Amino acid sequence: MSHSELEKLIAEKKARVAIIGLGYVGLPVAAMFADKGFDVLGMEIREERVKMINSGKSPIEGDEPGLEELLNKVVGGKKMRASTNYEDLRDRDIILIDVETPVDETHTPRYAALKSACTNLSTVMKKGALVIIESTIAPGTMKGTVLPLLEKNGLRLGKDFLLGNCPERVMPGKLLANLKVMSRVCGGDTPETANVMVSFYRNIVESDLDTADWATAELVKTVENTYRDVQIAFANEVALICEQAGADVFRVRELVNKSPNRSMHIPGAGVGGHCIPKDPWLLAYGIEGSDVPLRLIPAARAINDQMPLHMVKMLEKALERHNKKISQSRVLVLGYAYLENSDDTRNSPSATLIGGLDALGAEVVIHDPYVAEYNGDVLAKAEGCDAVIVMVRHDAYLNLDPAALKAKLSTPVLIDGRRVFDAAKVRGLGFDFSAVGLGL
Repeated sequence: MSHSELEKLIAEKKARVAIIGLGYVGLPVAAMFADKGFDVLGMEIREERVKMINSGKSPIEGDEPGLEELLNKVVGGKKMRASTNYEDLRDRDIILIDVETPVDETHTPRYAALKSACTNLSTVMKKGALVIIESTIAPGTMKGTVLPLLEKNGLRLGKDFLLGNCPERVMPGKLLANLKVMSRVCGGDTPETANVMVSFYRNIVESDLDTADWATAELVKTVENTYRDVQIAFANEVALICEQAGADVFRVRELVNKSPNRSMHIPGAGVGGHCIPKDPWLLAYGIEGSDVPLRLIPAARAINDQMPLHMVKMLEKALERHNKKISQSRVLVLGYAYLENSDDTRNSPSATLIGGLDALGAEVVIHDPYVAEYNGDVLAKAEGCDAVIVMVRHDAYLNLDPAALKAKLSTPVLIDGRRVFDAAKVRGLGFDFSAVGLGL
């Protein structure tokens, strides 16, 4: 199929679309293209998830505006269905791959899902199809990993299929909104392929769609998230300085940001999610073996990774003021998701915090209104606890009555990693209150 033929199918909404991987990215993408009139097939290895989606229900918990309603609409309208069978992909004209791309403990990309998707697709791919990798990948992955796998069974790029990458840019809680308003980079094997990608994505994206080559598109996404990681690390290090200097980092940040072109990030109890903790390592991996010295990226990762353990140190100091040892304490952790009002627990800073508490012998109680394993009555869970640590800025905690919380505690220790509580107010109630970036 030529570029012009594929563009004609896209314009007429006759291009048959598939999305491999129906998670936080793939599911909303599938639903949005289906809503625009395309015939969409979702490929997912988890059978229970497929059944749920085919019943019109979203498997994504948390506050995700409009997603379940949209999914119910397109599934009910026979514009979208999910499957576990790769054979169903044989008639697809455009295939998007949205699978996880984690790194391991040595910061090496683990592309098991990506490799599996590409390998399975290569056996059933329609001649002339356009394959687009939306997963975030290290520079060089398109050329070194994706292309060889798609060509494994004799198909050839440019002759038998087209290949591009268009890194996703979404965040839990804003999945549909981000897909509409965030700009995207369409990296193609040729400028013509990139232009076809623009025509396709224009159906759902209202912002800029810039064309590029594979390497540029790979770099834009990993650099963007690495930039955020470095900026957050700077804010966290300043917060630690403010604690020692007896100042409030939020007031410092407010005044710094009054200067033109300054935008200091918000510090906090750690960085989580699928993207920011790993994408800096993907960027670094892309230049492995070169003579580029890596100093800033590893330093930023180290700062952000240690913030949950800094919360443990804050707790130890607070308990000492009450002649309590952490090994003899019961601690309530508020929030297990990595992001407010979400059920996404990937790379949760709370998991690191809890590991640190467990290692010191504390009894840990966990509450999260969006994570099924940990929801329930927060005040009931606070009963008899010696301390509360706030790790996630869920709306439920913003509305929590601090006086009612204090009444349940054996020791009034409150450690706030997300500035949920007003320091003056809770200290006025008798709390021993500490917060990230707040000097005592």
